[in-house]
Amino acid sequence: MSTTDPATPRAPEAATTVDAVVVGAGFAGLYALHRLRGEGLSVRVVEAGSDVGGTWYWNRYPGARCDIESVFYSYSFDADLAREWEWSERYAAQPEILSYLQHVADRFDLRRDITLDTRVLSAHLDEPAGRWTVTTDAGEQLSATYLVLAVGLLSSTNLPQIEGRDDFGGPTYHTGAWPHEPVDFTGRRVGVIGTGSSGIQLIPLVAEQAAHLTVFQRTPNFSLPAKNGAPDAAKVTRLREDHAAIKEELRSSSYGILLEPPTQSALEVSEAEREAKYRERWDEGTLTGILQAYNDLVRNEESNDTAAEFVRQRIAEIVRDPQVAADLMPQGYAYGTKRPCLDTDYYATFNREDVTLVNLRRTPIERITRTGVVAGGVEHELDDLVYATGYDAMTGPLLGIDLRGRDGRTLREAWADGPRSYLGIGVSGFPNMFTLTGPGSPSALSNAVVSIEQHVEWVADLLAHLQERGTPLVEADDRAEKEWTEHVQLAGNATLYPRTDSWYMGANVPGKPRVFLPYIGGVGNYRARCDQVARDGYPGFVIG
Repeated sequence: MSTTDPATPRAPEAATTVDAVVVGAGFAGLYALHRLRGEGLSVRVVEAGSDVGGTWYWNRYPGARCDIESVFYSYSFDADLAREWEWSERYAAQPEILSYLQHVADRFDLRRDITLDTRVLSAHLDEPAGRWTVTTDAGEQLSATYLVLAVGLLSSTNLPQIEGRDDFGGPTYHTGAWPHEPVDFTGRRVGVIGTGSSGIQLIPLVAEQAAHLTVFQRTPNFSLPAKNGAPDAAKVTRLREDHAAIKEELRSSSYGILLEPPTQSALEVSEAEREAKYRERWDEGTLTGILQAYNDLVRNEESNDTAAEFVRQRIAEIVRDPQVAADLMPQGYAYGTKRPCLDTDYYATFNREDVTLVNLRRTPIERITRTGVVAGGVEHELDDLVYATGYDAMTGPLLGIDLRGRDGRTLREAWADGPRSYLGIGVSGFPNMFTLTGPGSPSALSNAVVSIEQHVEWVADLLAHLQERGTPLVEADDRAEKEWTEHVQLAGNATLYPRTDSWYMGANVPGKPRVFLPYIGGVGNYRARCDQVARDGYPGFVIG
């Protein structure tokens, strides 16, 4: 299986000097390069992949696609770009999203400042010089005033700690590091471990090819039908004719998507009215449609139960075998507190005679052997094994780099008890370092592209402010960082999210601190807070 371990670095050469180093060339890195150039800064982007794309370069597994409508899961900073690009599907697949990002790189002449096939190993603060020294696995050193970490939320693959994991004799794959050449499962016995978003997208397509598919499920997930097809013509027309208004709506909404904010509790209406609304949202095929049907589903357990039970009933209608249906029904956690999924025929796939569901709550995996997976004393013989086991989310990509700030203190040391930041952007003790859509920002609970644009623009404006003042140094204040980190946790604790073992809480990675990683205050509210900080002269940051 392909992993992301860095190659042995060559001896570093003399440092190349730039104003800013950006790590990553996905949605965030490409826009950061474009905006920082616009502020007159010299920029170098370092990207581990062989092309731009970030998440959409690496995630090539069958069925990989966005779960936000394509017309809104795209840049809004350039109206002409939004009008020119033609999406072929409501929810675009990975190849099309990658083509879009490649087009953006070419259209804005970004490639000349991007170094591909290169991984950043370390970034150390040179305190006397007030600069960051960045070392890559190609042996190059870069010296930069600003370090912009555009490493993505879900880019550090997570492998389960299972006895015998390395003993399996057949091909193994991880959905987050899929081969670039097609994988043919025709006539093969395939096992898939994991039923989160990538597993739910992958499983129906593998089932169509494989001689037999065995799905190993620890925790069933809530999933809604995507109802994919051509983009909504009315939304495309409105986006092109009223681009500025759509852009503002997205940026002031709760999740960075267009959806009328709910005003009622689920308990304020009759059961029949509630059922009708849930059915309408189910049929719409949107990620947060049911979650935003009422205003208290993420806060009130009794209200949430009504939505969860509605989805469970839909599963019972689709899956013919009552035991399999019961095994696929999420129980014991609130709807939405694990990221909901969109699917195409996921539940119906388990009606196939050549698909087996193994409930790991009843029959846990004991070990992996050369020929298969042993669960509950039964060996399931396999030719291929797929890990759809997700990521070390949000903090993993950042802690995968040897980041050292003041007094040589590492970010791993600073975040030993969980991530701390001011606004999810700045970290005390790490001046001139910016974490785009980092922990403590809406990021994972939003349309990522909307959050990315907001962060990039805010950081670019901050650097322009520094240039106007003639001072290059900015750092999050320790007190402001502490207060914001506490606010993020208080906001999370006011909801049902912390009660669930999820990657939002770091619960999928053994030993990872259990804290609520994103900010749940809403995209619009968060943006207003950041804008107020900028208008007030950046309180909470030490400048100079």
